[in-house]
Amino acid sequence: MAARRFRVPYSVGLVLAGIALSLWHQFPDVVLSRELIFTVLLPPLIFEAALYIDWRELRRDFAVILALATAGVLLSATVTGLGLYYIAGWEWPSALLFSVLIAATDPVSVIATFKEAKKKGRLRFLIEAESLFNDGTAAVAFTVGVALVLGQNITPLEAGRVLIAAVAGGILCGAAVALTALLLVGRTDDHLVEITLTTVGAYGSFLLAENFGFSGVLATLTAGLIMGNVGTRALSEKGIVAVESFWEYAAFVANSLVFLLLGISSSKENFFHVWRAALAAILLVLAGRAAAIYLTLLPFSRSSASVSARHQHVLFWGGLRGALALALALGLPPTVPRRDEIITISFAVVAFSVFVQGLTVIPLLGRLGD
Repeated sequence: MAARRFRVPYSVGLVLAGIALSLWHQFPDVVLSRELIFTVLLPPLIFEAALYIDWRELRRDFAVILALATAGVLLSATVTGLGLYYIAGWEWPSALLFSVLIAATDPVSVIATFKEAKKKGRLRFLIEAESLFNDGTAAVAFTVGVALVLGQNITPLEAGRVLIAAVAGGILCGAAVALTALLLVGRTDDHLVEITLTTVGAYGSFLLAENFGFSGVLATLTAGLIMGNVGTRALSEKGIVAVESFWEYAAFVANSLVFLLLGISSSKENFFHVWRAALAAILLVLAGRAAAIYLTLLPFSRSSASVSARHQHVLFWGGLRGALALALALGLPPTVPRRDEIITISFAVVAFSVFVQGLTVIPLLGRLGD
């Protein structure tokens, strides 16, 4: 409420509130962990966003979204990793892992920011869809990177097989859980049961995929897409209203907790002793994002799927980092070189995204967007 009164993005307000709470010594010590982000907070955010992705819009821009979620992520990671190795003097293992975990834009930050801007249209669809799809690429690439750093002998062919299995397995798990839930939904008109079955779809798909080593993010994304586009025909009239209201509130609560915990955890990091590396990382991440947008979208410039230069500028600056990067960083094995430094710098990059990009992207969207 205070953030709206002072016309500050509520994500920024919640991070500031978290910092303030951490300074209050009576406040309980809350730890932002990978498990909390991945298994509790991420599924409802991804599921709720996917519920409102229209098949027709997705088909129209699928080639652009796929290019950004694959080639874009790899380009971003390559630029950041090479910069850390040659400019900052990092070892290859540390540069590789940091560049991969920070490469993908974060759906939590992106969706919260663009919802608050109250802008609709192709630009918002592209940046939100990209943030949902590129998570899967980054998470799988990160798994392969950790295996390489820990000395496992993985050939390019094996890495490709792991990537394909994680993507395909995640999609199959999401589809299986969603279709099973929809079959059950069609047998009831109790709106509470309908809400419960969509909750099973969100969390069940994620946990099932992760249990088999597949992409839980893509599983929940697939479940949300199916239930959002097909579920309206299976839900009762009362159920449609109840489900939409429930997930709007669930996403709001999860969003709020993510940013609040981000503020609490960030205040405990010592940024001073890594400020040079943090500054270099922020600049390199921005350079990587620029390569991901401008180079990846260049081949589409003469086609019907072309993205205007103005929209590309918003896509570049609106590529916020957040909870996903922190979840991957916090999940690094203890033996990884520079692990503590990677975590601290990840917090620094996320803080830059929230406070600098988060505060300026909405005015930029107003000037350059639809």
